[in-house]
Amino acid sequence: MDFWNTLRLALRALARNKLRSSLTMLGIIIGVGAVIAVVSIGQGADAMIQEGIQNMGTNVVYIAAGSGRPGGLRMGYGGVKTLTMDDLQAISREIPMIKEAAPGVPSRAQVVYQNQNWNTSVMGTTSNYFPIRKWVVTAGTVFSDDEVEAAANVCVIGTTVSRYLFGEDDPIGKQIRIRNLPFRVIGLLESKGQSVMGSDQDDQIIAPYTTVQRKLAGVTWLQMILASATTPEASIAAMQPIAALLRERHRIRQGDEDDFFVRTQSEMADMAAQTQMVMTILLVSVASVSLLVGGIGIMNIMLVSVTERTREIGVRMAVGATETDVQLQFLVEAVTLSMMGGLVGIVVGVGLSFLISNLLTWPTVLSTQAIVLAAFFSIGVGVFFGFYPARKAAQLDPIEALRYE
Repeated sequence: MDFWNTLRLALRALARNKLRSSLTMLGIIIGVGAVIAVVSIGQGADAMIQEGIQNMGTNVVYIAAGSGRPGGLRMGYGGVKTLTMDDLQAISREIPMIKEAAPGVPSRAQVVYQNQNWNTSVMGTTSNYFPIRKWVVTAGTVFSDDEVEAAANVCVIGTTVSRYLFGEDDPIGKQIRIRNLPFRVIGLLESKGQSVMGSDQDDQIIAPYTTVQRKLAGVTWLQMILASATTPEASIAAMQPIAALLRERHRIRQGDEDDFFVRTQSEMADMAAQTQMVMTILLVSVASVSLLVGGIGIMNIMLVSVTERTREIGVRMAVGATETDVQLQFLVEAVTLSMMGGLVGIVVGVGLSFLISNLLTWPTVLSTQAIVLAAFFSIGVGVFFGFYPARKAAQLDPIEALRYE
């Protein structure tokens, strides 16, 4: 018997019990649909995280004050005061992979404009900070090197700060008070939204680092240095030379801990990708249970079908059908059930992805690879769980099958 006749017989047999066939396919439909939806959610989350990391800057190398143990008292990260502008200048001068660098002196303050006030973070830095972070101003300008040198009371604000202090008014040229010190707003930053850690990147004020050091934070050291490498590969290659340079400058003896730490954008992206991959695999594993349940349902229904059609099998064998013909017929029925369920499941999964994206505003990315994999997996389920019932049907004794009532 050729394959197309076998397929026609299988479809005819399935059509005789439409409701039972539909219910059997339901497990495969749910499993395939859930897998596709979960993978699209996972890949959407990964794309969002990677975009957030890219928004942090271009090929960024992050150098921050580490921990120390002066007098036996162990301090947490950021507790040491050894990172300085001289270190930044040495990195820019002696590490050829670094094209520019900017200091970072963070602080928090209450900001007031007329009868409005808002508590926000204040970052002290230089004009290099903006191209490193790929952050442009939508109105006004950034502060100049002369204003940094003079510790001028000027600032650039994020859209969140602008919204709470000025509403719909133009903030450029307005005077605000930061810890009762007057500052002139000279620029409005482009909105970046949430960071990969969930914090609002637009809820901050950026001012000259000298101003923040002397007038707000009262410090002489840096909390961090943001450096931009020439390429992503160069950012990784620069880590060791930067660490060696800073150990030498800070007179750290061999075997002693660093009083700083160095991270790259690539490291953060890789860590985020690995975390997201683990979560996606976990969710896909849970969703795949439905496929397993669907496969068990197919085996169960095919075993029932073999029992119900024992006499039919006997008649077919009596008129010349071989064991291979009978086995192929029932195997094709099982695979057809799983394939039809898989196709409907793909439609359901794609539909769920669009619904999640549009109704819940959660980013989803449809994966062609996941769709193809789910389709092949559904076929595999049909073959795996359909083989035993098909084999059982093929091994029936024709005489006993004809006597079966």
